[in-house]
Parts: sequence; structure tokens; C-alpha cells
Amino acid sequence: MTSSAVIGRRRFVQGLALGAGALGIGGFGLSPARLLADQGQTGAPILSGNTFNLAIGGADVNITGKKRPGMLVNGSLPAPTLRWREGDTVTLNVTNYLPATSSIHWHGLLLPFQMDGVPGLSFDGIAPGETFTYRFPIKQNGTYWYHSHSRFQEQSGVYGAIVIDPAEADPEPVDRDYVMVLSDWSDEKPEQIYATLKKLSHYYNFNERTIFDTLRDFREKGVVQTLKDRHMWNTMRMSQSDLADVTGYTYTYLLNGRSPNANWTGLFKPGERVKLRFVNASAMTFFDIRIPGLDMTVVAMDGQPVKPVRFHECRLGVAETIDVIVTPEKKQAFTVFAQSIDRSGFARGTLTPDPAMSAAVPEMDPPPLLGHTEMGMGGMAGMNHGDMEGMNHGAMDHGKMDHGAMKGMQHDDMGHGGMKHAGMQHKGMQHDGDHKVPFAFVADNPDLAPRTSAVQHLDSEYGPGVDMRAMAPAAMLDDPGIGLRERDWKVLTYADMETAGGPPDSLTPDREIVLHLTGNMSRYMWSFNGIKFADSVPLELHHGERARITLVNDTMMTHPIHLHGLWSDLELGDGRLLRKHTITVKPGEKLSYLVRADATGRWAYHCHLLYHMEAGMFREVRVVDNATAKEARS
Repeated sequence: MTSSAVIGRRRFVQGLALGAGALGIGGFGLSPARLLADQGQTGAPILSGNTFNLAIGGADVNITGKKRPGMLVNGSLPAPTLRWREGDTVTLNVTNYLPATSSIHWHGLLLPFQMDGVPGLSFDGIAPGETFTYRFPIKQNGTYWYHSHSRFQEQSGVYGAIVIDPAEADPEPVDRDYVMVLSDWSDEKPEQIYATLKKLSHYYNFNERTIFDTLRDFREKGVVQTLKDRHMWNTMRMSQSDLADVTGYTYTYLLNGRSPNANWTGLFKPGERVKLRFVNASAMTFFDIRIPGLDMTVVAMDGQPVKPVRFHECRLGVAETIDVIVTPEKKQAFTVFAQSIDRSGFARGTLTPDPAMSAAVPEMDPPPLLGHTEMGMGGMAGMNHGDMEGMNHGAMDHGKMDHGAMKGMQHDDMGHGGMKHAGMQHKGMQHDGDHKVPFAFVADNPDLAPRTSAVQHLDSEYGPGVDMRAMAPAAMLDDPGIGLRERDWKVLTYADMETAGGPPDSLTPDREIVLHLTGNMSRYMWSFNGIKFADSVPLELHHGERARITLVNDTMMTHPIHLHGLWSDLELGDGRLLRKHTITVKPGEKLSYLVRADATGRWAYHCHLLYHMEAGMFREVRVVDNATAKEARS
């Protein structure tokens, strides 16, 4: 589908219609005149200082030509941009005018856990008609964001950007500074979207293969190989085009609250250094961002400064932020283009020296197709995948495999649950485990947390909630990801970046933890280690310890994993770390990061795909002092 077709299908944007339900309520909202007068460059008010009054309320939103109910902060979409200064203490009075409990989570901020804003963990939530006062010191600087952590309110509009100015001079001074909030909007109610996914997980996928795709494959790969491939995917009950659960079929993609037709515009003068603070505030969408004709230089990731790297395109995961600097030399306009990972739609804006000037909007790329790398077979170099037609990749039922066709494969590195074991060697394999095993057992048992290439799966990963397990997950930090691997230009990856100033903490862990990202796509069930949140026990960290967490993605979906309250120092190799608050894990990928448990309390740990979190990919992390831990063990 071309970009022009998408714009046509989306219709011309009618703008944002703000209902009285979120304006001027209780003295905290803004009148329409004041709202328009105070609009910042994001299309939302910019609020600065030390004390803030925020009202969460209902409002009518018109993105597609229809008025639909939304949930907004101070009546704006996105919510007001909050501008703070490092070293200050801020007070935020948040009043809830919704009929349901609400909350605000300050994503990526270091603060007391009672201020983290997660109902059921850090506090009870903000009851209808009540005001909760958040108060905490600002210990960092950079680009962050905030959003509701209550049910699906984030999807309905409760999200906004945070900019924290450094206490000292910025090492990367710029002439202009723009916040770029990317998000996804649906006219459907989020509850309806979730119910649809539970009933038919591929409902929103309109990139399914057709008879014409099959005929093309017959010509390019031959009839036999095409039928083998189709049999494999049908056996797994999966689709090669299943890159996103929710797509442009229902989503309109926004930049600073504006659809592609509304075209957010930022001005510059030729030769100026312009900072763009990208925030992926979407509920479910990975964005591939580029500015054709204009190089970008990354200077910060997730609010933390990195060694500058020049690039042309990057994939920004849900909940991640990235600060880039561009220096347009010519008097011409440039399109900021952010297409969804499944190529079902895009957000866009314009950087221009003249509001009357615009630039061409690129055509969207064709939808990429999932392959063996995404199946978790990236570590099987040299394998003849054409000889694996007998394998059930979904359940990995090795009893049906033709082992004679798999010469050169290292079986010691495979997870063999469900295999017919007669006559086989099981060197180095771990077969014990129980679906009731708590995280503490996983963390304290070195046999279940190796730093080797062996893949070990707990018994809890063999059940109705798990439809796939990676046989040979690979290190992919230098892999741009599906749909970006064949670019003719530089695509930024985690491996390219490094926290400025060297490792911010120790490279040596006190303890190691291995967690598998698991799910059943057809049943729309998501979990860690095959255990959904309702059946899980907290992961316990000891105050002050340095823990290494290794994540293995056993699914064919990309997951942005967010740990509240603590930094996640991604291990890049060669003694390099990348400090983040949200880490994107590609299908079939294995990576590790170090965590300093320096803040006691109850913290959320989850996939930041909103509907995955709701479906069970969520954990509680408890950081306890040694005395408490000793008492609990006794």
C-alpha cells in the first residue's frame, strides 16, 4: 500500500476537538482560549517550574473525522510537556475526573517507589474525584515521558513528554529544541481491541499472504520448497507477516498529536543545530524513523548521554526515547518519516525554514516477512533449513525431526523439552524445573542461569501458554532488525552506542538471572518463563547487589522490556555498557544487562506493549534490604 493510499484511507484530519469534560475542571484545566495561547511546538502546553496541577478527564477527540471519547491530561493530546531542572524537587497534584481509578507513572525516573505510580504496587491509585500529590527530587536530566499505568488509559491519550534540563551546561548545545512524541490512536475503544485480540489474534493483520504471493514463490523457489515453507508455517499456526498485533487498519499514527495529513511542522534556519527529542509513547507500535536527505547524530538514549554516532535511520521501540541532532545546511524542507514496523502506516512531520515549504513523503516499504532468524534459529549457522520440513517449529516436537538431515548441528546447545530422547546424548542439558518454581529459584540456581550458548527451558514453558521455544537464540545487538537489514544507508543499532564517559557501574555481577519471554500468539497469552503475572511470584533482588539479567526471546514478536526504578545497563561486549530504562528484544534474540538494586521497594517489570502487559507479560520486582531478606528466608 502506498503512502498516498494510506492518507486517502485515513481521510483528511479534522483536528483535535476538546470536550468540556477535560477543560477548566476544578480549576486545574485550561480554558480553550488559554489552551490555544499556551500551545507549545508539540501541540501541547509546555509547563515548567516546581509545582504542577494536572487533571485527568474525559474529552472528545477528533483525529479521523469522527468524534471519539478520549482520556486527556489538562485537555490536550499529547498531555502537557513538563520541563524540569536537574536538582530541583517537583510537586505534582494529579486530580482524577474519570469514573475509574487512574494513575501517572514517571517513565525512566529514579524516585521513591511510593511515587512510581503503579496501582497495586507503589500505591492504591487515584480514585475518581481524588487528588494524589507526587513529590520527588530530580536526580537526572534528559528526555523522558509519563503515562497512565491504569488499564488502557495510556492508549486513550494519557501520555506526555518530560524534558529535564541539566544542572550544568549541556555538553551538546543546540539552537532549537523540539520534542517529537510518536503515538498510535484508534477510534475503537481499547477494551474492544483487546477483546478482539483474545478472540482472533491476527484480526488486524491485513498483510496476510495471498494466492498471488504463492504463485510468485512457485516461480522463485519452486513448488516443492514453497509447499514445505507453507507446511511449516501452518504447523506452527503462525503467519510470516505477523509483525504487529495492532496495525494501521485501526491505528492512525501521530507525531505530536497530529496525523500525517495534519503535518506537524518545525522551523529552522539553515546552519542551525536542531535537537529532536523522539519519544515513542505508542501503546503497541515500533517506529522506523528517518529524515530523507538529512543525517542524524544520536547524543542520548533513554535520557542518558551516549557517544555521538551519525546515522540515517533507527528503530525506536515502544517506551524508548532518543535524542538526535540535525544540522540542515540548505534552505529546503525535510520530511520526518516514521513508519510502523509492519508497514501498515506512518507518522510524519516537516522540518522547514519556511512554513510554506514542504517535502515529498516517502513511499512505505513493502511489509517484511519473518524468517528463521525470528524463529530463534539464528545461531544455527550452516544449517540446511530446507531439510527441516518435518520439524514442528511451534512446539519444537523433536520426535518428528529427521536428525540425519541436520548434520553439523550442535545438539548440546539445544533445548530438548518434548523430544523423544531414546538413543540421544544430553550433555549439558537441564531437564528439571517446575511450573511453580519461583523466580528466586531461577536466580539462585546457576544451572538455570548459564553464561553459555546452551538453551535451557523450564517445564513451565511447555503448556498451553507457550507455542514456541527458541532452539538457538543469537546475539543480535548489531542487527538492525527485520525490514532494515538490507538498507543502503546506516541504520543505528544498540551495538553502535555506548554510554558517554565509559561504564557507569561495575561490569561484574553478584548474581545471574535468566528469563524467557514466552507466549501463545493464537491464544493471545504472554508471559515470562511461561508463567503469566496472575500465577507468578515476585523476583527478589537484594539491596545493593549487582544482578545480571539474561533475556531469551522465545516468541516471534519484538518485546520492549521495562524495569521500573532501576537502570538497565545493556552489555555490548568489550567492557561497554549502554544505560537504558527500556530494552527492545528482537525475536530469537538473547541479550543480557546489569542492574544495580539500589532502590528498595516494589517495582513493576513488564513488556511495554500495552496489550502484552495486560495479557500476562508482567512481573513484580522486590528490592529488599539484607535484614528483610534474611527474615523472609528464616
